[in-house]
Amino acid sequence: MIEGSNTGIHLTIANLVRDMHDSLKSSDLDAILTSITAGAVEYVDGAQYAGIILVDKRKKTTESVAVTDPVVELLDGIQTRVGEGPCLEAAWEHDTVRLNNFADEPRWPAFVAETLARTSVVSSLSFELHSSDSTLGALNLFSERENAFSAEAEEVGRVYATHAALVLQRAREKEHFNSALASRDVIGQAKGIIMERFDIDSIAAFELMRRLSQDTNTPVVELARQLVRRDQPRDGQPGKN
Repeated sequence: MIEGSNTGIHLTIANLVRDMHDSLKSSDLDAILTSITAGAVEYVDGAQYAGIILVDKRKKTTESVAVTDPVVELLDGIQTRVGEGPCLEAAWEHDTVRLNNFADEPRWPAFVAETLARTSVVSSLSFELHSSDSTLGALNLFSERENAFSAEAEEVGRVYATHAALVLQRAREKEHFNSALASRDVIGQAKGIIMERFDIDSIAAFELMRRLSQDTNTPVVELARQLVRRDQPRDGQPGKN
């Protein structure tokens, strides 16, 4: 981790912003998440461990991702089971939550008691990471030292989390865009197969797929995948015609 100073904080923030946006060069969402948590430990003074917790608002489930140490997954699991804790608070309330010493913390007694009994973690810093119609998230930092996170560390962490949220949003958009392109390609292949097999034009081929989709309650893209798979050669034999 980088120790902050009044004169060095702006350089620290500039570095973390650069690294955050450099991570967009990767098309692997898991790699980007891992880069975010690793960078948090590197850049936020006091952080020993980091992780991201995702909350599915519809299913009311949580997922612990990109943890830098198994203890983070344990802490997330405790919060999920007892239904309280700083990470959930940061995600649900769109807030920053800092705990200087778990032993003196009156909030979330069930989480605090089990954490102190099962781990050496005694302080934490959590930031809202992102939110959407269905998902909430928080970036969470932990330490085995009391009062590990200063006001300056919180400032750096908040800036880092803000840029991490932007990177994550752009990565998800890129992932969705690539998925849409792949779907369009496979639908185009399926249309070509139908056009050749039944001697019809592209509009009629897509209408045929759309009607079959409605009749079978199967998404058009899934029908397209099935058709393309069936048309592919098997064991050196030509595809079905």
